[in-house]
Amino acid sequence: MTSQEISGDAIDCVLPSQANVGESPVWHPADQRLYWIDIQECKIHRFDPKSKRNETFSLPEIVTCIQLRANGGLVLTLKKDFAIFDPASQTLERLSAVETDQPANRFNDGKCDPQGRFWAGTMDAKEWKKPSGHLYRMDASHRVTLMRSQVICANGSGWSPDGRTMYHTESFRYAIFAYDFDPATGIIENRRVFAEISDEDRAAGGFPDGMTVDAQGFVWSNLVGVGKIIRLDPAGKVERTVIMPVPRATDCTFGGPDLETLYITSARETMTPQQLQQFPMSGSLFAVETGIRGTLATPFAG
Repeated sequence: MTSQEISGDAIDCVLPSQANVGESPVWHPADQRLYWIDIQECKIHRFDPKSKRNETFSLPEIVTCIQLRANGGLVLTLKKDFAIFDPASQTLERLSAVETDQPANRFNDGKCDPQGRFWAGTMDAKEWKKPSGHLYRMDASHRVTLMRSQVICANGSGWSPDGRTMYHTESFRYAIFAYDFDPATGIIENRRVFAEISDEDRAAGGFPDGMTVDAQGFVWSNLVGVGKIIRLDPAGKVERTVIMPVPRATDCTFGGPDLETLYITSARETMTPQQLQQFPMSGSLFAVETGIRGTLATPFAG
């Protein structure tokens, strides 16, 4: 199979922005709006593709990932805490903290499984390649369970359409791992490599970041540093590549009325003035009409 390439005019900058670390896009189907965050700027954004209006909600500390909540509002992770945020009242409720004995660690990325449990992982915020991260699962009762240790920069996750495989990215193992997933219990086992990024991309400074899974069971993974999104078939082979106009495209999700629009966040963090001059759209929000149907994010059940 020959890999296809998407680039140039097929990629639309739908919201020019200077987000430091744009991340965690999630589509709200009832509102037909996209939520996304800027981690370091402590902001949650809500973008309306029709009006191009982007609302902003400020939080008292970094927000590292968000997901919709079945009872309304958002579930999210702050630096150390699981929390709930209501955009309507702008109230923030902290639920529980992790790793208070590891001051350098913080939450990073997270997503809800098909049963509405919230999975989120941590990383060392100073030494990104240190195996000090953990992966947690928060159930609807708000009980938090440690699921895996010695994670190197926990990042994007997703589930196969049949709900039997969980994917989880460890950025500085330069790989996406697959686990057997038990829908009834939320237990993961039989960890194995699903895909590793190429030696060429790794040598160029690339590493896997956020991801999403489409309705066909293909995985879309953002490769930060080399400005690519790769679509991997269920065997882990690259089926197509999106070449981005910015080097740090961080995360992606499907949205739009037909769920065929791939929304992509990006970042400016660690870029030099020369790089920012070369890639002035860094930090913006992008969209690609893929012709491929995605899947809706399952809201948190708690």
